[in-house]
This record gives sequence, structure tokens and C-alpha cells, in this order.
Amino acid sequence: MVHEINDGPSNEEPNTEPLGRLSILSYGSGHMLNDITSSCWFTYLLLFLTDVGLSPSNAAIVMLSGQVADAFTTIFVGELIDRFGHFKLWHAGGSILVAVSFSSVFGGCVPCKLLNSDSSSLETIGYSVFAAIFNVGWAITQVSHMAMVNCITSNPTSQVSLASCRNAFTMVANLGLYAIALAVFTVFNNTESVNIMLEYRWIAYLSIFLGSCFVVVFLIGTKEPQLKKQMQSKNVCRISWAHWFKKTLYYQVALVYTLTRLITNVSQSLLAFYVMNDLGMAPSSKASVPAIIYICSFIISVVLQEMKWSSWRIKSFFSIGAILWIFSGAGIFVLPSTLHYFMYALSVAIGAANALMTVTAISMESILVGEDLNGCAFVYGSLSFADKLSCGIALYALESYQVTPDVKSNCFLGITHSIPRLGLGLLPSVCAFISIVVTYTMDLQHRRSRRLIEEPLLS
Repeated sequence: MVHEINDGPSNEEPNTEPLGRLSILSYGSGHMLNDITSSCWFTYLLLFLTDVGLSPSNAAIVMLSGQVADAFTTIFVGELIDRFGHFKLWHAGGSILVAVSFSSVFGGCVPCKLLNSDSSSLETIGYSVFAAIFNVGWAITQVSHMAMVNCITSNPTSQVSLASCRNAFTMVANLGLYAIALAVFTVFNNTESVNIMLEYRWIAYLSIFLGSCFVVVFLIGTKEPQLKKQMQSKNVCRISWAHWFKKTLYYQVALVYTLTRLITNVSQSLLAFYVMNDLGMAPSSKASVPAIIYICSFIISVVLQEMKWSSWRIKSFFSIGAILWIFSGAGIFVLPSTLHYFMYALSVAIGAANALMTVTAISMESILVGEDLNGCAFVYGSLSFADKLSCGIALYALESYQVTPDVKSNCFLGITHSIPRLGLGLLPSVCAFISIVVTYTMDLQHRRSRRLIEEPLLS
């Protein structure tokens, strides 16, 4: 997380004691179930649904239903939590929804089993219902977990440590998923439908078990926040939505953040299709290639955390990440299956690009909010809404278009360009190019001369 500091004395309240390391670690573990299931959702859901017989367009409907449910839930659940409190109760309820519904998504079509029917329409409806329930639970858990930070402590350093620890656990969750997937794909090396279903079922169950263990640690080790809403006691007026709509920077940051999330989420969703169908790599590559991307992202994040940040540096590092994605996308677009081992080198570049773009895009959000803390919930919520909805629509469009025969037969330099190749190579490159142009036009100067720093992820 990047935030602002003055060059002068610290603004921390002297009578506010910092949190202990165990309290910080306990809080950070609370999002593990969300992170590991989200990684599985974007990496393997479309591949799983098409492997068990759904058409690409029906699989895209399932994905879209979940993304839309997540987008709208994110907006409304924050208001409900603000009104009624009980963060841990919301978190526990959301986690239960995530565990039950996610196991049902990858456990087969429940309505089809109950009605003894193999109708494709019923399959689509059945998977869509549990996908929507999963994303509702995911949004509840996410919002309640993030909203706890300011209520757990008023110590600014401890608040940053909580958020940084949460980011570190996100990396661990993603790498944990790919370790599980790599082990499962290595053990189950068959292509029959029943074994394919069993592979993904084991991945889902093991992911849920691992994430749930960390949720238990969080619920036991983290106390219900007791701090009162100090902003209300100071009678600070709430900033209206119109305030943000009048800012040019709001639209610029929203576009850059949404394009960044489109790049990371769409590429993650199509990666398994690309390495398996287009490059003809081994089944274990569905886990090894994404794992390389996340390891590289983690390394770059550790390097970035030690740097001192300025507005110019944020824009420069974002542009570097976007340029890396442009070249990586071009490589993916023309890479023949006979040279599929070059995908590992491209994975290193993609991992670095994802880290650079994600860290700096979130930093731009922080600069946009500035000192207007009483309106930051709308900024983060509205940008998250745009992110979830745009990703769902993009994946739906790509998967629906995949059924068109003439798209599959498009050739360039003797290479057949499928939807995964176009979506993983062309779409991120275009989004990266647009984001560079928008970033160049931004005015990220602060109202007062300040420096930006990124707190350590592992603090």
C-alpha cells in the first residue's frame, strides 16, 4: 500500500500503542479463503466448465453471473456493515457462503443431480446460481475484512502493517493454489471426463480446507473491533458522490485501474486454455506457468516495497509494467507451439508487469483520495464495481465469440489465432497501451509537497 507522509514529524497519536505482530498476522490470515478461491475461480473455472461439457458461451454466462453478483454486492454490503457492525459475524457468514458454494461450483451441477437431468440449460442455471452465491459471500468477506482496519487501531503504522500483511497472505494463497493444482494434475494424468471432474473437485476441496484453516485462525486470534466511529463524533460531513464526478482525475484513475484489472484477470482466466490448447503443453503447465507469474510478482513486490515513491516514479513504473505487457502480449500472439518453452520466459515478464501495474494503479487511487477520507469508500467501491463488471463482460464476450468458426481459423504467419491467443496476447496489449496514454495525461501532484512511500508487505 502506498500512502503519503510529511517530511516533518510523525502524525501518529502518542497515546495509541501499536499492535503486536501476532495480532497483525492473525488479521492478515482472514482473507486467505477469499484469495485462494478467487485465484482458482479466475484460473480454472472456464477451463473446468468447458472440460465437463458446457459450451464456451454457457461457461461465460456462469462467469458473468458471478462477476455481476460480486459487483453489486460490493456496493451494498459496505452500507449494511456500517449500519449494523459485527465485522466478525459478517466475515464468518461470508466465509461459510464461500466454502459451501465454491465446493458446489466445482463439485458438479447440483440441480442436475437432484432432477436427474443432463440439460445444458439446467447445467448453466445450476452453475450460475452457485457462482452468484459464491461471489456474494466473497464480497461480504472482502468488505468486512477490509473495513476492520480503521476500527481495529487508530495507529497509522499498525493500519499499514495490517494491510501489508493482508497483501502478503494474498501472494501465499495464490502460490498455495498452484502448488495444490500442480500436485493434483501430476497425480491425475488422465483425460476422461470423470477424472477431469475429480481433478478439479480435489483442487477445490483442498483449497477450501486450507483457506478455512486460516479463517479459523483469524476468528480466534482477532478480537471484534471496539473503536468508535471517531469521524462521526467530530461531525465531519460526508463527501457527496458529485464531488468525485467533477474531478477529471477520478475518471483517469478509474480507467487505468479498470484496465489494469482487466489485464490481470482476463489473462489469468485464459492462460490455462492457451498453454494447453494453443501451445500443447503438459497438463502440469496449467499450474507451473501461473506459479512462475506469481513468484515473479512476489519478488518484484518485495523490491518495490523498499523504494521511496513520488508521483513521477509512480507514473514511470506503471508505464514500464505496461510496456512489459505490450511486448509479452506480442510474444504470446506469435508464439508457435513448437517453441512453447519460451512461455516460461514470458511468464517472468508477465509476473513483473502485473506487480508493477497493480502496485502503482492502487497508489493512484490513494493519491486520488488524498485527505478526503470521508469519501474514500465510494472511490474504492465504485472502482471495484467497474472492475468486476468489466471483467465479467469481457470474459463473456470472448467466450461467446469463441463459438464462431471463422475466428478459430484465422491465421497469421502460419499460426492459428484462437480466442485464448487473442484474449491473452492482443487484449492486454491494447489495454496496456491505452493505460500508458491515460497515465501520461494525469496530474498526480499533491496539494502540499509530500513524499510517497510503500510500506513493506511483510512488516
